[in-house]
Amino acid sequence: MLTLIDIHKSYEGQPLLAGVSFSVAAGETVCLLGPSGSGKSTLLRIIAGLESAERGRLLWDGQDLDSLPAHRRGFGLVFQDYALFPHLNVAENVAFGLRMQNLPRQEIEQRVAEALALVNLSAFAARRVTDLSGGEQQRVALARALAPRPRLLLFDEPLGALDRTLRQDLLEELRRILHAGETPAIYVTHDQEEAFALADRILLLHEGRILRDGSPAEVWRRPGSAWAARFLGLGNVLEGRALGDGRVETAWGVLETTHGKKETVGRPVSLLIRPGAARLGAGVNPLGGRVADLLFQDDHYRVTLDNGLVFRLRQAPTRGEVLTLHVPPEAVEWLD
Repeated sequence: MLTLIDIHKSYEGQPLLAGVSFSVAAGETVCLLGPSGSGKSTLLRIIAGLESAERGRLLWDGQDLDSLPAHRRGFGLVFQDYALFPHLNVAENVAFGLRMQNLPRQEIEQRVAEALALVNLSAFAARRVTDLSGGEQQRVALARALAPRPRLLLFDEPLGALDRTLRQDLLEELRRILHAGETPAIYVTHDQEEAFALADRILLLHEGRILRDGSPAEVWRRPGSAWAARFLGLGNVLEGRALGDGRVETAWGVLETTHGKKETVGRPVSLLIRPGAARLGAGVNPLGGRVADLLFQDDHYRVTLDNGLVFRLRQAPTRGEVLTLHVPPEAVEWLD
């Protein structure tokens, strides 16, 4: 399927993509997840043929795509701003790309009907797109991308302009469509919820490089770096210095861990302590403090201490209360 090899791109003299390589298999949904400015949308535009890489190769089944213009790549694109034609109704918008291919009228009508059924808009075929909600317009844009039966789907922050309820509804629709079909997809987003809900694989992009490549479960369990742990909001990232025998000196004291037994003494270390790792009461690795903030979430309380640490507790403390907490050594994770 799709293969990217050592893609480079700069912007205003600064590197934007610095050697990106990955592949997308048949039927696979890959999410490019990263903050604004990480290069993910530029990478998608290079794949689509809307921009050119300065160095590197782009292949489809081993065949070079670099010289192939966007309209001949057979890729379907869905953007945040819908890009619908206001003077055309829903069915006409979906049929636009098919007409450009000079397909027979009967086949166009059949494909339009199939695409609208897939996004649950069959009853909206004759509607003006300007009369639709944002979520409905994005469904039309998705149907238009699906109708030509593309060999790859490309999504660039498609839900970014929707409110939370509409975004959640369409996210579930996208899950159903992408996981039911055989068409591979690349989905660009800065939203972790979208990425973890949709992806078969997540690529974490930071400063033009892929820092982590794995399934949602793999990325969540082993973020691999302090930056990734912070970006994903996995918990408390503590910087320190290895003392040997699994001990790390931090601003919160010396912490004992079950990892890093052979680490070089003096080496800088980043540790991850997830919010649910703390236990009430005294013990090894005390990390207590005064309660600065308290927020109820689902079935627990998110407790922020005055030293900046955040933990998750079942029972509600009071603001200003001094908590005695400890973290078992096996719950202190080393980051690369």
